[in-house]
Amino acid sequence: QVQLVESGGGLVQPGGSLRLSCAFAGRNFSSYAMGWFRQGPGKERECISVINWTGDNTWYTQSVKGRFTISRDNAKKTVYLQMNTLKPEDTAVYFCAAADVFTVLGRSYLHWGQGTQVTVSS
Repeated sequence: QVQLVESGGGLVQPGGSLRLSCAFAGRNFSSYAMGWFRQGPGKERECISVINWTGDNTWYTQSVKGRFTISRDNAKKTVYLQMNTLKPEDTAVYFCAAADVFTVLGRSYLHWGQGTQVTVSS
């Protein structure tokens, strides 16, 4: 059984930074592609970043390119999302998820965390 637990969310001022972590419990972490999704107030869930099994292939949605960095440590079974230059529009609940394909489609993800709130406000 796979469990994902996000951490690192919180309140930050515009222009600030946060690093989210997603701890994976279960087997075969290194066989999953990992994605970060977010859902803002009144918005649909969107995929913002994906990383492949080995960490050498990544994808970002346009709105976070150049500001967010996804990475993974297979030895620690953890995926990270470094978020810099945060904007109020980044306010959302952030979820990590695991899939057996490299995809931005939420419906293809097999396992989901419970989410962590990120609020960007002065």
